[in-house]
Amino acid sequence: MATEWSAVLSFGPDRIAPAVPRAAYTHPPLRQLYPMVRHGVLYLSRCTQWPWTRDVGTAHPLVKGGYRVRRESDKTLLGEVDTVEKAYELVAAHLPEGCGPAIDGTPDDL
Repeated sequence: MATEWSAVLSFGPDRIAPAVPRAAYTHPPLRQLYPMVRHGVLYLSRCTQWPWTRDVGTAHPLVKGGYRVRRESDKTLLGEVDTVEKAYELVAAHLPEGCGPAIDGTPDDL
């Protein structure tokens, strides 16, 4: 995961606001997950191959400011917060039970 995180952390503001991956990376359990960026949003997966897991919360920036944190697998709203740091605190606090380092495989391998 170190290589993937290094790449994501080095992205400039044209790909993602640099504070986003930095905030996620401060949480050791999130650091173990597979990071990817799409449309300026950081997604975290428990596996390294597509289709990636959707049971880890995702922080979506809001137009009004702040973030909406949602888990796509069951459409659960985990909360709306003012800062990116608080957003990733929510993500870390709501990891799936037994969540550990991302596996080299697909969700079927979990």
